[in-house]
Amino acid sequence: MKIKKGDTVKVLSGKDRGKEGKVISVDPKRQRLRVEGVHLAKKHQAPSQANEQGGIIEIVASIHASNVAVVCPTSKQAGRVGYRYEGDSKVRYHKKSGEVLS
Repeated sequence: MKIKKGDTVKVLSGKDRGKEGKVISVDPKRQRLRVEGVHLAKKHQAPSQANEQGGIIEIVASIHASNVAVVCPTSKQAGRVGYRYEGDSKVRYHKKSGEVLS
């Protein structure tokens, strides 16, 4: 999976199309990821010691990796990620701009 935790991505399809956010977590086995502020779901929480009031809270649900594109930090364009060798090291790069991603 070419998308990593901490990447800034743009949502390509679904109810949150066009939104951008940072990747919170990645599940490479299921090819799903969680993006902050995208695909929010409501969860009913019972009162507990940590949350004494309980109630309805919003959590970030996962979306499929094919529905997002990585945003280049310099050109701010959404595109795909590739790998190439620079010297002895393998680096990730943004295919549209050619910039190396961290």
